[in-house]
Amino acid sequence: MSTKNVVLVAGVHGVSGRAAAIAWANTPDTKVYGLSRRSADLPGGVEGITVDLLDREDVERKLGGLGGVTHIVFAAYIEKAGAGERSAVNVAILRNLVEVVEAASPALSHVAFYQGGKAYGSDLGPFKTPAREDDPRLMSPNFYYDQEDFLRRQQAGKAWHRTALRPEAIIGYATGNPMNLGVAIAVYATISRELRLPLRFPGSPEAYRALYQVTSAELLAEATVWAGVSPAARDDIFNITNGDQFRWQHMWPRIARMFDMETADPVPMPLSSYMTDKAELWSGIVAKHGLLDTPYERVVSWNFADFIFNSGYDNVSSTIKARKAGFAECIDTEEMFRTFFASLRAGKIIP
Repeated sequence: MSTKNVVLVAGVHGVSGRAAAIAWANTPDTKVYGLSRRSADLPGGVEGITVDLLDREDVERKLGGLGGVTHIVFAAYIEKAGAGERSAVNVAILRNLVEVVEAASPALSHVAFYQGGKAYGSDLGPFKTPAREDDPRLMSPNFYYDQEDFLRRQQAGKAWHRTALRPEAIIGYATGNPMNLGVAIAVYATISRELRLPLRFPGSPEAYRALYQVTSAELLAEATVWAGVSPAARDDIFNITNGDQFRWQHMWPRIARMFDMETADPVPMPLSSYMTDKAELWSGIVAKHGLLDTPYERVVSWNFADFIFNSGYDNVSSTIKARKAGFAECIDTEEMFRTFFASLRAGKIIP
């Protein structure tokens, strides 16, 4: 088989990176390498390379001899508490990867990288909706802006292009990746059912009623491949969401039915407090149903779920720009949740 595309996916064990690797691996005439600091199972058709992107010597040793790379998908992320430190470290891992690959692979044609709602201030409080790609920036430091600015400078005079994709609350699965809203809902529902409790919305009344949106990991992966091959996506930014919005007050009862559960009135209940003592209960559920034995603390980030369930303001992004550029894929969010929970059952993540 001839190989037209050689794709490096940084952060392959994350939700977005794993989905992107699968989508590229299913693209004809494509070789995919998955990069990560840790070892874990990889999707079929993806060859793993264990590399620390923060260690320049390790990057040069592992990737410096890898010629012919045509595409980079940058889905790697290192969490840091302070905005300045977070920006510095995440720009550093992008710089190490791009500079080394550039030197080794003159064939490099495209770099796709992920941003998100933080580009609009969704983590700070109420923001202008629908958010558009041409909305003015916020005050720095913001690692999304800093990564984008680095790529703009780095690509000057070069033959390769870049595309930033902005999803919101990516719904997908990756082993040992706890910052995942879909898995948080599934585990919370499973534990509630085990305790014979109804499925109560655990967030604020304001968040229960606000408009919200999510992005299927598979849809984002499709957009990633599109961005890598479409001239219309070059050197631009695109919001990528499922294409619809919902309110938890309407979606929550439908999710409960997906677990054959009753609902009850919402009660603001910080999951980061109420779920910390459930590790032994979860271990019992895993043993009883023969589930994948992932350490409880690696299954879900309850802090992340608390943030989503207490964001009491509308979160809506316009996707018209991507549609006009040629990416018109969408998915009904209720259908996405149903399919996602079914995939978790099939994968023995939940019973």
